[in-house]
Amino acid sequence: MLVEGSIRWQITEDCPRDLLLALALRDLAGLSDECEAQVPRVIPPPAGVPLRDIDRVALAAQWRGWWAGIVRRETRPFISQVRPPHFEVFDRALELQDLVYACYDTVTDWVESRHAEYLMAVKAREHPLGDAYQLVQRRQFELRRQTTSFRLDLEVIPVAEPGAWVVAPDTVIISESLRDDPEAFREWLKPVVIALV
Repeated sequence: MLVEGSIRWQITEDCPRDLLLALALRDLAGLSDECEAQVPRVIPPPAGVPLRDIDRVALAAQWRGWWAGIVRRETRPFISQVRPPHFEVFDRALELQDLVYACYDTVTDWVESRHAEYLMAVKAREHPLGDAYQLVQRRQFELRRQTTSFRLDLEVIPVAEPGAWVVAPDTVIISESLRDDPEAFREWLKPVVIALV
């Protein structure tokens, strides 16, 4: 996780494995229209696996419950709780547990590949969150005061459309394509910083 800020403000950037896993499972199960529909499908799509008949209504409800617990940084477990062999975290979400059983190896390979790509992109940047720091500093100078207290968590996810989507207070999913375009990223971030500072 990348962190920039001071005692008063903080901007973080990450590509959390649990969010990658959740969105990949959402897409594999065909739940993109029912679950976080504003966030586009992930790319490249995870390899399809044959799924047994699963109650889609129950699965969607269980997925939304899981998502609510992992989407915000402060409620997301530091170490993923989605672990074999029994996936105990889903003991009360049996349809979701069945889905994970059906495609765990395939989807975790996909997650690890996407996470590795993100880390390579971060290494290629000279100052990973320097643009965010400069925007905040410039805004403070314009206002002739320190910033108000705020936190902004940027979750970089490879999705099919460029853009950014507010998914929880303080939490924005941004497309990998937006993050990898420095000029477009600064243009998107500038009004956000103006509003927060």
